[in-house]
This record gives sequence, C-alpha cells and structure tokens, in this order.
Amino acid sequence: MNKKVAVFRRETFNAAHRLNNPDWDEATNYRVFGKCNNPHYHGHNYELEVKVTGDPAADTGFVMDLKVLSDLIKKLVVERFDHKNLNLDTQEFKNLNPTAENIAIVIYDLLRPHIDGKNSIQVRLYETPRNFVEYPA
Repeated sequence: MNKKVAVFRRETFNAAHRLNNPDWDEATNYRVFGKCNNPHYHGHNYELEVKVTGDPAADTGFVMDLKVLSDLIKKLVVERFDHKNLNLDTQEFKNLNPTAENIAIVIYDLLRPHIDGKNSIQVRLYETPRNFVEYPA
C-alpha cells in the first residue's frame, strides 16, 4: 500500500524528580538546574503522546490497534512511573538524571521492542503545557 499514516495515543502519569549531577557541588547544581534541584524533589503531571507511523494493514485498516498501544503504555510506562519518585523508586533513573529528555528516551526504549519493527515510533513528553520533548527528534 505504501501510504504511511500516523496514529497517536495519549496517557498521563504523575511523578516526582530532582535534577542533580552528583559530580557537581551544590552551588553548581543550583545554578544549572535552579528550583528543579530542590533536595526535597518536585513533581509534574506528565502528558505522554506516542506516535506510531506505518502502512495500514490490508485486513484491519489499522497501523496499530490503539487499544493494544494503550495497554502497552499503561503496563510499561504508567504502572512503572506513576506516583513514583523517579530518582528513588525506579531502576531506570538510579544513575540517570531524570530530565524530560532522558525520560522520553527511556520510554521509547521500553516501548520499542513491543511495537512491530516495520512501524516507526516517536515519543512526545509534556513536562508542563509549555515544555515538551520529542524522541527521536
């Protein structure tokens, strides 16, 4: 068919984090990360958008069943990160600064193996209504 279509699924999760580089002193961390370096952490209501692009299947007309995509996101991302302190409660961010950029990459890496390789995927993560990242760019 070779008529690429993009389908999207949005989900939300709430999580706390602290942006901090353990190799830097307190003053440098505060200068670079500002209030996001709060030693008591801070939280966000993240909005996640996953885009899957491919050719619609001849038999279903789907690029991907959006119920299946929703279930994957809930199982692999929401259950793992929702109402968690990303720095303290997750393996993914024990040694990785949980910036929006790094969170998007981790989410992509969690989802990619479960989505048909013939389809491309992109993760868009809103940390605030005005701040968001996309991976891959």
